[in-house]
Amino acid sequence: MEGGGNWTRAETLAALHIYLQLPFGQLHRSQPRIVQLAQWLGRTPNAVALKLVNLASLDPQVQASGRKGMGNASHLDKTLWHDMQAHTDGVIVEAAQSYERCAEQQGLPAAVDVMDEVPEVAEGKSALATVQVRVNQMRFRRAVLASYGATCCMSGLSVPKLLVASHIVPWAVDTQNRLNPRNGLCLSALHDRAYDTGMITVLPDFTIKVGDALRRADLDSFAQHTLAACDGQPIRLPERLKPAPEFLAAHAKRFGYL
Repeated sequence: MEGGGNWTRAETLAALHIYLQLPFGQLHRSQPRIVQLAQWLGRTPNAVALKLVNLASLDPQVQASGRKGMGNASHLDKTLWHDMQAHTDGVIVEAAQSYERCAEQQGLPAAVDVMDEVPEVAEGKSALATVQVRVNQMRFRRAVLASYGATCCMSGLSVPKLLVASHIVPWAVDTQNRLNPRNGLCLSALHDRAYDTGMITVLPDFTIKVGDALRRADLDSFAQHTLAACDGQPIRLPERLKPAPEFLAAHAKRFGYL
């Protein structure tokens, strides 16, 4: 039989961790991260890829895309997905921990998936806490960029180094949704700054609203073209895990748009 028997919760969580970090188009058996996890779990790459596709089939945004050939999610898959909707950050942390245990069993660093982007710091409890925050932030960034195809949802910019995984409800405000991809927008650095300062927002119907500061008659042509012109336009929705309307509403209310 292909794979290694019935999937355990820990194995499914490790797969969920990979699912959150990979664009939908990379959920195939030759993707290096999938091949690596398959080796760790003693399963075939095809079995792991199918597991990721089964998880994807539970996402309403993926379902709405009309993709066919998906629908073999197990009871465990459905239970885990339901748990993630109810306690998103908790399940995402649990998924990361399951993945890290797999890595450590292979003699690899726990944060092997993001270690190339997280700088080393001195040892100590404070330093380790700082590293963990950085690891979590990087994983959030990867999840958001993967969902949006590494494209700014307002401008269409697709240069990863110029993109930001912008929290809708700030990190410091909602400690329960810091890692939730549905609390994120993929924005250019410019649009992120405008969004963070409330000069622009996204309404719960996924349309962009520009504030008074960008409606001035003396606004320069660059700002008019790149920011003010977005007013009333719909954002480019992600392939999966679309932003939660309640988070968008919180941002819009915070800056007086609602």
